[in-house]
Amino acid sequence: MMALDNVSLDINGNERVVLLGPSGCGKTTLLRCIAGLERPDEGEILFDGMPVFSSSQAVFVPPEKRDISMMFQSYALWPHMTIADNVAFPLENRGIGRAEIATRVDAALTMVACSGLQARYPAQLSGGQQQRVALARAIVANDSVILFDEPLSNVDAKVREQLRVELVALQRRFGFSALYVTHDQVEATAVADRIAVFNSGRLAQIGSPREIYQKPVSAYVAEFVGSSNTLPGSRKEHTDGLLSIATTIGEVHAKAPQHELPSELVRLMFRPEHLRIEHGTAGPGQNRFPATVETAMFLGTSTEYAVLIAGQRFILRSMGHDVFSENEAVAVSIDPAHVLVFPDVT
Repeated sequence: MMALDNVSLDINGNERVVLLGPSGCGKTTLLRCIAGLERPDEGEILFDGMPVFSSSQAVFVPPEKRDISMMFQSYALWPHMTIADNVAFPLENRGIGRAEIATRVDAALTMVACSGLQARYPAQLSGGQQQRVALARAIVANDSVILFDEPLSNVDAKVREQLRVELVALQRRFGFSALYVTHDQVEATAVADRIAVFNSGRLAQIGSPREIYQKPVSAYVAEFVGSSNTLPGSRKEHTDGLLSIATTIGEVHAKAPQHELPSELVRLMFRPEHLRIEHGTAGPGQNRFPATVETAMFLGTSTEYAVLIAGQRFILRSMGHDVFSENEAVAVSIDPAHVLVFPDVT
């Protein structure tokens, strides 16, 4: 099995890049290769243009000499060591005096809101506190690159949101390059300057969170990042920059995509928030369909509706104040610019 296949990725200084994808797609393997914990079969890894690994030049710089810190999913705190000793560990054997180490440990713990915990042991802390301590240990050495492997997956939702904000603030303050692994798309869009979406060891797309969400290059990326409705169809006409597509719910118009469509068979995708819902039956109009409300779920800032169009279920999200009842006959529409068109590879 090939864990990584022809992956090429540049990370800028003072940038947060998130590696996003399902379990087993190669994210953590790439992180471990960069850290020096795994040795690739071939290729090269450069830091500021200098190789820390090169198969062609037989170069392999050991992890402790790569100017890298790493924060793990499991906290990786030593239970027999105090919090101060855990945070100080990356500074050992660097020729730093004990007084300077203590000062830097205190400063790092203060930055993550854990001052006063120096004498405690990991078992005496909550999960959120342990993760903050792990973050303090990652930043204490002032390394130029910090790798984060699912760092927030073991804390509850509220603490996760707080730590996301604090992590981004610390990265901006210190200016290190951050490479962050997660399978959580919300976390990825919240943390990243750029997102690299992986699929089976390959890089499927890299771009800003907005680019990945609004302009996915494939159906895989569109489905993995955010919610999508899917509809198979067959291309009919192409006029004035619009495609006319025959589907099981009727004719759908879509903006012609930039990528090539090798056959007549296509897959349409559109986001729940791009569907519009109105009271009453649908009159004539482009991309306007009669529908029935199946379910309604109030989510606080929005309401999510499941609607049936020609017997098929679609999910839409409404931010409006209108309330639609279950079994109500409604009209559902979508702007052609918001209909994504991809080759049907099934």
